[in-house]
Amino acid sequence: MKPISPFSVKLLAGLVAAMLVTSGSFAAESATADSHAAQAGGIEWRKDNNLDAAFALAKSSNKPLFLYWGAVWCPPCNQVKATIFNRQEFIEKSRHFIPVYLDGDSPSAQKFAAQFKVRGYPTMILLKPDGTEITRLPGEVDSGRYLQVLTLALNTSTSVNETYKQAIAGSKNIKTEDWRLLADYSWDDPDQKLVAAKEVPATLLHLADVCPPGGTASRLYLKGLFALATAEPAPSISIDKGQALSKLSKALADPKLARDNLDLVAGGAAELTAYLTSEKSPQRTKLISVWNQALVRLSDDVTISKADRLSAVIAQIALAKLNGPVISAALQKDVKKRVGAIDQATTDAYERQSVVHAAAQALGNADLLDDSDALLKAELQRSHSPYYFMSMLGGNAKKRGDKAAALSWYAQAYDASKGPATRLQWGANYVGNLVDLAPGDDARIERAVTSIFTELSKTENAFYERNRASLDRMGKKLITWNKDGQHQAVFQKVHAQLDGICAKLPVNDSQKASCQAVLTKS
Repeated sequence: MKPISPFSVKLLAGLVAAMLVTSGSFAAESATADSHAAQAGGIEWRKDNNLDAAFALAKSSNKPLFLYWGAVWCPPCNQVKATIFNRQEFIEKSRHFIPVYLDGDSPSAQKFAAQFKVRGYPTMILLKPDGTEITRLPGEVDSGRYLQVLTLALNTSTSVNETYKQAIAGSKNIKTEDWRLLADYSWDDPDQKLVAAKEVPATLLHLADVCPPGGTASRLYLKGLFALATAEPAPSISIDKGQALSKLSKALADPKLARDNLDLVAGGAAELTAYLTSEKSPQRTKLISVWNQALVRLSDDVTISKADRLSAVIAQIALAKLNGPVISAALQKDVKKRVGAIDQATTDAYERQSVVHAAAQALGNADLLDDSDALLKAELQRSHSPYYFMSMLGGNAKKRGDKAAALSWYAQAYDASKGPATRLQWGANYVGNLVDLAPGDDARIERAVTSIFTELSKTENAFYERNRASLDRMGKKLITWNKDGQHQAVFQKVHAQLDGICAKLPVNDSQKASCQAVLTKS
């Protein structure tokens, strides 16, 4: 899916291909996913889905609550497990909060997600015992910076929301530590609560202006530029692009500043370059050169996680493609060399889930689809979530124009997927691709939708958060597919099946409206 990016890392799996086993199978897989913690002395994760009890414990022990929202298959979640949760420093810090692990496929998880406004995997929130957010912790920064942010959050007496209000009001009494928490807040999280999404670019640029000069102000400014370059729809904000180019180039040329902001430097290189410069202009050529130098330094830096080093390689490819769809043989050779070395050096199962995703994406983006396929197929036998890589293989086949192979992989991915929310996501992805690649195969589309709805009818709290988003996407696809009434027979059948599911929901249940809207939205 979400290259690893500061704009949507929580939704990373969606960049590849957006995609009910028994509860016993899920529990076994979930337990396996946390063996790192057990081996390291253990983080005492609460996984009972009893958040009331968790908050009661937080209150009685006077500790904050750390909510981790993730999924077994999610590459950045596995990255967090392999580089942060397994670190002794994090394990020791976990004694100072109540750690709650909420897996998106666990019972009632999507309902809790709606309550706490968490959708993208992973989301990590530190909350006071009364449920007030202290901060949303960034999932895209490296482990060292993450632990620094966590330490600051545990020690602060001021929530990020309070700091934000003080900054906007012009307060001069904000502590250096609280400015850092503000700069490292998950502004790209679509569910963040500080400001409306459309206001994020202007807010960040304003905060950069009022923040005391230094690295924190630079981070706020860079985040503001990236948010501005990627906002949809484009905000009506006027900036001095010449000044922005100068500030950005200085940041990229500063090894320490670039390293401190590796999530930003490797996250939106092409988007920001395209926003600030004109095609084939001297300014673009110069910026790409400076940016590539920074990216090479990052991809060579062995103190950075392997997945993040690969994200720097992906950014180089994206920059190269600004000059045309075909990249040089020299860059392809370099990509293969770097991917091969990192692949060989990655033995940890959780790290591999993240690294192989990034490596296959790098190869695919570099038009090395056969190499990407070979890497993915080799991983199917050892991955704990092979269906994720099956979807990537489907994406590669789709790029080649091989519709039959693409649909075969998407079908296999759906069949192999595990967990109610995951199966719904992968099923919706399969249906979407069926509509795109085989719109005339009514029987196949009917079978897929019927299968999804049958499982949905057996799922408690099925119409919340990510589930609802998956259903909405699939519903829009089907409505568009049948806009001329050419597939009315199938559409009516699946609509009737969904109506039966909706009818069983209580009248006062908020899910009822979500259910009824799936196949009626324009």
